[in-house]
Amino acid sequence: MKKRGLLNGIKVALLAAATALLLSGCDSSSMIVLDPKGPVGHTELKLIILSAILCAIVVIPVLGILVYIILRYRDKPGNKAPYQPDWDDSKTLEAIWWGIPIVIIAILGVFTVKGIHTLTKPPVQNAKPITIQVTSLDWKWLFEYPEQGIATVNHVEIPAGVPVQFELMADGPMNSFWVPQLGGQEYTMPGMAMRLWLQADQPGKYFGSGANFTGEGFAHMRFDVVAKPQADFNKWVEKVKKTSPAMTTDTYANLKKKGLSDVKYFSSYPKDNFKKVLNKNGGQYMKMKGMKKDDSQFHEMKDMEDMSDMSEMDMDHN
Repeated sequence: MKKRGLLNGIKVALLAAATALLLSGCDSSSMIVLDPKGPVGHTELKLIILSAILCAIVVIPVLGILVYIILRYRDKPGNKAPYQPDWDDSKTLEAIWWGIPIVIIAILGVFTVKGIHTLTKPPVQNAKPITIQVTSLDWKWLFEYPEQGIATVNHVEIPAGVPVQFELMADGPMNSFWVPQLGGQEYTMPGMAMRLWLQADQPGKYFGSGANFTGEGFAHMRFDVVAKPQADFNKWVEKVKKTSPAMTTDTYANLKKKGLSDVKYFSSYPKDNFKKVLNKNGGQYMKMKGMKKDDSQFHEMKDMEDMSDMSEMDMDHN
């Protein structure tokens, strides 16, 4: 009786500790991945929840069966269970523990492919998207606005409710661009421009960072994404144009050097800076499905590919 009471006490203590541990992480402010503020983030949250449910379908019964087997079939005095040394398998059990994972992976695969496919297009179709070109450096982020003609460092502002196409590359070590509340990560690589659609449904300030280790300054590669109403965004652009210096080729060369940087604003930047840096390092551009030939973004992408081809021809000629 004393042993049973002790065992029950241990169970209660473990249950209380597990509950306290789980509840300690229930503060939504510290779980920004589970607090999406845009359509891309909501799509990815659904995949996270689905994955958790499917995993729980396997993990919880397995843990329960494990505890049952340990308690039910443990060796003890007076055990009269039959000894069966020649028993080796059960076709029924093997069908269960192979069949369930196969079904789960199939379900998860279908929903994942379907969800990811929708993320290759603008989140909404009733608003004109904007493009922001992003370059990861050591250890800072450069944002160039080709349509507005301005640039920023470690700070980006976007209009709320408007799809934003981020074109991403690195002029240094490979990194990963991540704004948890707006969407998932996308790698930045030298010589390859990747595309990522994001959108903020409402005005606010959202945390962004590099999610790939790149050296001692990696922890400081953070930036704010500020979403504003369209009118306020336009005012911000005009303010940057009027009050900020121009970014020159020398300015970019200094930014490229290893080191940390404060938030900076530039009223302009060297023409086609993103394309030139891209082509210098390789010049590959990720195509997006569903892009029409009369789309301005298609022609921009085609121009970049043509520039890359010309660069390769010059190198072969030399």
